[in-house]
Amino acid sequence: MAKILLVDDDTTFGLMLKTWLTKRGFVVEDVFSAESALKKLQSEPFDIVLTDLRLPDKDGIFLLKNIKKHYVGTQVILMTGYADIYTAVESIKAGAFDYVSKPVIPEEILKKIQEALEQKERSVQKIQEKKRLSVPYVKGTSPEAEKLYEYIRLVAPTMMTVLITGESGSGKEYIARLIHAQSNRKDAPFVAVDCGAIPKDLAASEFFGHVKGAFTGAVNDKTGYFVAASGGTVFLDEIGNLSYDVQIQLLRALEERKVKPVGSDKEVAFDVRIISATNENLTKAVAEGNFREDLYHRLNEFSLKALSLRERREDIPLFANHFLAASNQELGKEVIGFEEEVMRIFKNYIWPGNLREMRNVVKRATLLCQSGFIGKNDIPAELALSVTVTPEDFASRREKNEADLIREALMKTHNNKSEAARLLKIDRKTLYNKMKLYSIE
Repeated sequence: MAKILLVDDDTTFGLMLKTWLTKRGFVVEDVFSAESALKKLQSEPFDIVLTDLRLPDKDGIFLLKNIKKHYVGTQVILMTGYADIYTAVESIKAGAFDYVSKPVIPEEILKKIQEALEQKERSVQKIQEKKRLSVPYVKGTSPEAEKLYEYIRLVAPTMMTVLITGESGSGKEYIARLIHAQSNRKDAPFVAVDCGAIPKDLAASEFFGHVKGAFTGAVNDKTGYFVAASGGTVFLDEIGNLSYDVQIQLLRALEERKVKPVGSDKEVAFDVRIISATNENLTKAVAEGNFREDLYHRLNEFSLKALSLRERREDIPLFANHFLAASNQELGKEVIGFEEEVMRIFKNYIWPGNLREMRNVVKRATLLCQSGFIGKNDIPAELALSVTVTPEDFASRREKNEADLIREALMKTHNNKSEAARLLKIDRKTLYNKMKLYSIE
């Protein structure tokens, strides 16, 4: 719920505006001078300051400059008489979001407030985005990882749509963010959309926006994801969860590069790059008629597969230590590393939740660890239980059984290599190679 600080020495007007805004769901505090406003801001945060340009002690410009200096996340909207329009315009150059002329039209000021809140949200998302992308990420040193990141490097500067497949938790969104960060659109918005979390009835509104009154509950205009991200990238996560009707609308939007907000008869152009991801088999969904083939090809100009941890076991120590460093920083701990037994368990565990699961396991273990190294007792018991038989164990057993079978065949054929090979259903050359491998005389 947005908080507004109303600054105006006209008490009658202030009370009227406060009551009107409160009825529309805002939390509104009112003060009557610039100094009172600054004291209020010191004690609690506000999303928006709505201030008159002329105040009894200082003017609105003084208040604006102080807010921009000390409370950069707070938006300022000035209210001004017609004679002060030039000053109001100058105030925008000083950092004000906008201004409205007195006498104030309630609907106009409501629209300005909504626009200011949307800009504030976009600014917060951009800051968070920069923080996320500035965090070091271990790409891994396995041949598979090197190949994946080479593909990312090649496709990032292009405008090709990219479809990222892979298991849950394997880092599909990070790959999308990495593509955006290495593209020519890196300074524009990156908007991530969880297609599985959008109700079917609201999908069109979320993607394309709506106008006020378009449906019950549409009390204000809404900018959809595609227009909000214009100039940047839209990441459609779990694209396979979209209903067939929404798939049709999405395809049309991508083909025409225009959207029509729900309830509007006007089309709005947008310029975004589309990256999508899924852990489903979209080819199978297309064959079964659950996903449009034309949309699939439109989204899949270039495909990438996010690697599961099972496919990059040699990278497991790198990721584990990366998550340990992050956990130490977040939890204020100083754990040095992992005991050898724990790392053996990590390497042999199947990690069904992939990187997401490993991050949670390491974070929990870091919190529980009472020594310099994470031990077996610090990790969930099911990890150790699930790897009592390792892939290496299976390989060793297979080799032992094969050697025993060769010795038995040689014994039964009185060391006749040709007969032993026929008995084992292999050729004589293969038998000699295996005898050499297992040191069988």
